[in-house]
Amino acid sequence: MDFLKTLGIEEKNYGGSTGQQWLTTTTEGELKIYSPVDGKFIASVYQCSPKDYESIIQKANEAFIEWRKVPAPKRGEIVRQIGLKLREYKEPLAALVSYEMGKSLQEGLGEVQEMIDICDFAVGLSRQLYGYTMHSERPSHRMYDQYHPLGIVSTVSAFNFPVAVWSWNAMLAAVCGNVNLWKPSSKVPLTAVAVQKITAQVLKENNLSEGIFSLIVGKGSTIGEAMLNDKNIPLISVTGSTPVGKHAAEVVAKRFGRVILELGGNNAIILTPDADLKLAIPAVVFGAVGTAGQRCTSTRRLIIHESIYDKVKDSLLKAYSSLKIGNPLDQINHVGPLIDKNAVTIFKNALVQAEKEGGKVIFGGESLEGEGYESGCYIVPALVEAENHYHIVQEETFAPILYLIKYSGDVSQAIALNNGVVQGLSSSIFTNNMREAEEFLSAWGSDCGIANVNIGTSGAEIGGAFGGEKETGGGRESGSDSWKQYMRLQTNTINFGTTLPLAQGIKFEL
Repeated sequence: MDFLKTLGIEEKNYGGSTGQQWLTTTTEGELKIYSPVDGKFIASVYQCSPKDYESIIQKANEAFIEWRKVPAPKRGEIVRQIGLKLREYKEPLAALVSYEMGKSLQEGLGEVQEMIDICDFAVGLSRQLYGYTMHSERPSHRMYDQYHPLGIVSTVSAFNFPVAVWSWNAMLAAVCGNVNLWKPSSKVPLTAVAVQKITAQVLKENNLSEGIFSLIVGKGSTIGEAMLNDKNIPLISVTGSTPVGKHAAEVVAKRFGRVILELGGNNAIILTPDADLKLAIPAVVFGAVGTAGQRCTSTRRLIIHESIYDKVKDSLLKAYSSLKIGNPLDQINHVGPLIDKNAVTIFKNALVQAEKEGGKVIFGGESLEGEGYESGCYIVPALVEAENHYHIVQEETFAPILYLIKYSGDVSQAIALNNGVVQGLSSSIFTNNMREAEEFLSAWGSDCGIANVNIGTSGAEIGGAFGGEKETGGGRESGSDSWKQYMRLQTNTINFGTTLPLAQGIKFEL
């Protein structure tokens, strides 16, 4: 395929890089990557060894010593050039994202655009790494705070956003003066190899040292655990399941490191009697079936007032019946494949469990076979009538299952259902009632990190802080003041007077 050649993807690829140099270990296993689109072999990636890891960490530490001395706006200039380079490779990189992961080409293009946008955001940020000044209680003293870089920031990304999540972390970390070590998902390493090669071009053109942007593809049991336990890495950003995040948090906390956790979501949309269904139905459908339900912000629960329940159900049945399922590189299709056959099994098992608990599958759930579906990863998105307390509804199934949940009271009952899960990432309400909307956004409203009115749960903008509460992890990435997580805060006091007033008025007779 032409896009593979354009991106420098060979039939066999190395999985470790310090920037310009690729490490040539071939003894730790080879990840053979098959596309969920058509089941065909794409390419393979050699996994790194513990020795490779030590070499990469050494280079990263050396790079940090120099990179932190570069003025922040000049670091921003490097990030600006990375954004320009991504613009050059947008179409082929998007095609690889789509083909390796299975999301639609439109979504692949959107993901690469997110990378470009976060570069633009980070460039502006490089001139706004501000602190505050405070009035000292002591005469002739000035007090202020400032932010300094941490060192090596590690990004552990998941398969569903194989490149965007890296950019959210790496670009902000870079303008803050940190270097970045990226461990991508073993399900989608080719996109990471491609991005590493794109970034390397910018580093080479600017005569920058090895280690500013590093890549390591390796086993979680060796490389992953080494990263979690390594005191050379003060901050690790982990995107993944809640169990993975819990383990990471425990290990890193034992060495007093920091973590940014972006974990599971069990996101709900509330439809009140005052909802504009012309706005709501498209948002619900896209939120539930976009990326084949494999977004952390996918809509998984639809909380519907009983007075409009039947109307909403009929509209969804009609919309789902019109979905086009097939090759995501063909832009006429709405839904592509799940990431692999194991995901199909999890999808089907969840539907069986829902029915055992009293739920009713009213649409979808089948596997698709035959021409165009050879990979065995295509399914029909499902609609299930259910209740919020079902065990399976309380879990996050990473697949396109939308649970329809009825409520009968006022908006406070709907909010209680929204909050009645252990996850707390994204949430939404559709209503034209100002009081309902404001209650949803109040301190006693949605307990999620993201709360929207009259838009869906997915599609967060890079300008806002992204992340959730409860078992979603509590971390924040991307916009707002998320940059502060990549830096250490230092308070400074300067005495420009001729006396030394001591705390509590203590005096020494000298």
